[in-house]
Amino acid sequence: MDFNYGTELLQLCETYQMPIWQVMKKRETKFSQMSEEQVDEKMTVSLEIMKEAARKPIDKPEPSIGGLIGGEARLLAEQEEKGKSICGGILGKAIRYAMAVLEVNASMGVIVAAPTAGSAGVIPGVFLALQEERRLSDDTLLKGLYTAGAVGYLLMRNASVAGAEAGCQAEVGAAAAMAAAGAIEMLGGTPKNCLDGAALALSNLLGLVCDPVAGLVEAPCQNRNSIGAANAIICAEQVLAGIPSMIPFDEMVQAMYHVGRSLPFELRESAMGGCAATPTACARTCEIFK
Repeated sequence: MDFNYGTELLQLCETYQMPIWQVMKKRETKFSQMSEEQVDEKMTVSLEIMKEAARKPIDKPEPSIGGLIGGEARLLAEQEEKGKSICGGILGKAIRYAMAVLEVNASMGVIVAAPTAGSAGVIPGVFLALQEERRLSDDTLLKGLYTAGAVGYLLMRNASVAGAEAGCQAEVGAAAAMAAAGAIEMLGGTPKNCLDGAALALSNLLGLVCDPVAGLVEAPCQNRNSIGAANAIICAEQVLAGIPSMIPFDEMVQAMYHVGRSLPFELRESAMGGCAATPTACARTCEIFK
């Protein structure tokens, strides 16, 4: 059940008549030398951590270590409670949960790096919003996580998920691709649908730079997690409506990596360009480190 490219993954799915989640699960059991039950147990622990990180800041906000974020998820929840939410429903919950996870990360709480700490809010945001709005079981979410894991594995093997190497497109972009694929799986899509959703998500954030203010994973990282969650939902909606990706997944992965490696050093997590280099950001940086 090993695979190195999206095309190989789809071939395995076709040959064995399995969805992506099942192929990935069998791969994990083989390489970890654990039983399927043990692998499920470990994935369930990850899911529970995601749930806790997505919901805790809404009830009990905590300021970040750098003081740049904290309480944003609660403000969004209050907007919803007042009946003033523009997004509402799945999208409103997804961006709220995605931003909440970044609050937990920035206050030294426990999160699941999926695929990184800086992009950890995207998958929980999308998955938990879908679970609540579509009444999905935890077992269904586990299938989504295995599918997302397969996409993340392919991105790490053939490109990068590190902002320092390929920009935020490789962090939040990768998380959005993983979330889109997982969402499509959970909602009944085919293996090809899942990879089409991942390809679309990558293309939508192509070129996104990594420019953390003060070098901290707080701003604009938190807002970009909400963008990643929204991107994943949009891509899932389009693919399930019958709109495929023109560019195959494997080609999109290579395009993303090429663009990322072409970004100048200042735009790859150096805190020397983009948002981080604005006068306001520089002033806040001086305040933090004075």
